Amino acid sequence: MTFSFFNNKSAINRKFIIGLLVITILSIAILTVPDLLGLNLSLSLQLLSIVLVSVYVVLAFEMVHRMVIVLVGAMIAIIIGITTDLFPATDSFEFAVNSIDFNTIGLLLGMMIIVVILAETGIFQYVGLKMFKISKGNMWKLLILMTVFTAVVSMFIDNVTTILLMLPVTFSIFRILNVSPIPFVLAQTLSSNVGGTATLIGDPPNIMIGSAANIDFNSFLIHLGPAIAVSFLVSLVMFRLFFRKELKVEPQNLKTLMTQDERSLIKDRPLLKKSLFVLFSVIVLFVIHGSLHIEPSLIALGGAGILFLISKSKPEKIFHEVDWTTLVFFAGLFIIISVGEESGMIDLLAKTAINITGGDPWITFFLIIWLGAIASSFVDNIPFTATMIPLTAVLIQDGAIVAGFGELAINPLWWAIALGVGLGGNGTLIGSSAGVIATGLSEKHGHIITFNRFFKVGFPFMICTVAVGSIVLMIDTLLRL
Repeated sequence: MTFSFFNNKSAINRKFIIGLLVITILSIAILTVPDLLGLNLSLSLQLLSIVLVSVYVVLAFEMVHRMVIVLVGAMIAIIIGITTDLFPATDSFEFAVNSIDFNTIGLLLGMMIIVVILAETGIFQYVGLKMFKISKGNMWKLLILMTVFTAVVSMFIDNVTTILLMLPVTFSIFRILNVSPIPFVLAQTLSSNVGGTATLIGDPPNIMIGSAANIDFNSFLIHLGPAIAVSFLVSLVMFRLFFRKELKVEPQNLKTLMTQDERSLIKDRPLLKKSLFVLFSVIVLFVIHGSLHIEPSLIALGGAGILFLISKSKPEKIFHEVDWTTLVFFAGLFIIISVGEESGMIDLLAKTAINITGGDPWITFFLIIWLGAIASSFVDNIPFTATMIPLTAVLIQDGAIVAGFGELAINPLWWAIALGVGLGGNGTLIGSSAGVIATGLSEKHGHIITFNRFFKVGFPFMICTVAVGSIVLMIDTLLRL
């Protein structure tokens, strides 16, 4: 135990040293390289670039909790904004509040409340046992059932929440079977990111994109649905290839699970009916919210309020289960990016991207997809999306890109960023919030998934699904032109 403690402490110290070294090198580069290249960058832009890069490095190396670093980063960004005259000190609070996308925050909060109440009914444990009985102990059939269910649920509940609900079910089943759950944990995590990319509410980056570009639920599903459907079929083939040895293992104690009554796992049937009714109603309103001109956040929060009323759940108990750290993380991130945008950082990145692609719409399209995919593999896709959204908003105003995609109501570059960051998060265990949470839960249950173990499966999986998805998305876009 003592030896393990010192090993862990040593690993943490190495993380800090390497992380600080990377931040120092990048900071020196930001302060010196532009001058050598003849670029005249303002002091505010250089300082905010260092802040943003430092936040990314700290997140990648998990040096401190992500909420803490983002709050500190937001505070430093505000100070830089005031001292470099980006905005007066008297307007700093108003600037910070206006920077936060409360539509994104409200949508996440509302859905979190609905799902927390739904989870209390035991429905997810019921579904897990039901799937096992249908598979009759066949590991490949069980993997298909679990990944399909996870992907579908992730389309309508954000993938972080899906993982938090589904993995405890997986661990409980495999504990009885006396079989390692790691292949299933990996498959469900990867599937949640794939499925979540298809809809407005399935993945936090999509919620951010939809809010910023005013894209409704139906548009997400119609444009990204085909690419994600084909990518998921490819995913099943890859799971079969990756886990062919593990799927041949004979599980134990089959009779114990086969004879267990799954109906006994439903703890509160009246609450289940009420929760499913509200969830279904909210999803229906998401589908038609474009014609109603009601923001998704109001629908989600309204559904949460109605469910509180009809379920008579205690708010203090439900709010205790809400992931407040994620919501605060979003708020701080929005402030950092907003100050960066004020400094001219986004305009500079947009001009650089246009210079690289020559303004060609299709080269820009694939650049955004692969830049998003590769970057999101090594940096949490939420902060990267926050950076890419204002950059994309500038790019779609370029004359050549407008001419190339001019007849489409929604510029395909929005779909490019959603596909890239959504599927790119599967590259490593730190690429998406779902991956971080899944590996943490797995370790708590005694099944350690190392960075390399995840990388060997996740990175080739990411490359294949992004390649297939981008081709399908391109074909779909060409057919709409």
